[in-house]
Amino acid sequence: MDKIDSILPAELVEAARKVVTANLAAGRRVTLAESCTGGLVAAALTEIPGSSEMFESGFVTYSNDAKLEILNVSADVLETFGAVSVATAWSMAQGALEATGADIAVAITGVAGPGGGTEKKPVGTVVFARAERGADPGHVVADRKDFGNLGRGGVRLQAALCALELLLPPEAAGDA
Repeated sequence: MDKIDSILPAELVEAARKVVTANLAAGRRVTLAESCTGGLVAAALTEIPGSSEMFESGFVTYSNDAKLEILNVSADVLETFGAVSVATAWSMAQGALEATGADIAVAITGVAGPGGGTEKKPVGTVVFARAERGADPGHVVADRKDFGNLGRGGVRLQAALCALELLLPPEAAGDA
C-alpha cells in the first residue's frame, strides 16, 4: 500500500483507507453529519486517494441552530433529549441522508471537553447513529460511548475511529 503523507494520526488514516476501499468495492456513497468531531472524519476520508468516488458530503453542524437549519433536526428533539442523545444523532443521520444522494449516513455528537459535561453526559460522552437509504426508518441504529476524559483531542480521535467503523459495509466490518 502506498504511504499517505498526512498530518492526521496514522491509525485514523488507516481506518479511513479501509472505509474507502470497502465502500468503493460495495459501490456505496457515504455522507457524514459531524458535531464534536468538527469534520475530522471527513478530513480522514479525503486523505485517501479515490475517496471522491464514495464520499458524497460532510456536514459540520456544531451548533444546535445548524442541526435545526441544515439537518432538519426537530427543535422538540433537541429540547427534550439534548444535542448529545440518540434521538439527536439519529435525526442528524436521517437529515444528512435526506439532503444527499448517499447510500449511508453516519452522525456523531458528543462532549469533547474540557468543559460542557454534566453528571448524565460527562466529558467523553459521544453518541453515534447510522442511517441507510431504503432501511426501515423505525429501526434506529445508534450507540452511546463513554470514552472518559481523554482530553479534547483524544475524545475526538476515538469518536472519529468509531464513526469510521460504522461506515464499513457489513461484509467488511469483521475485517476492521
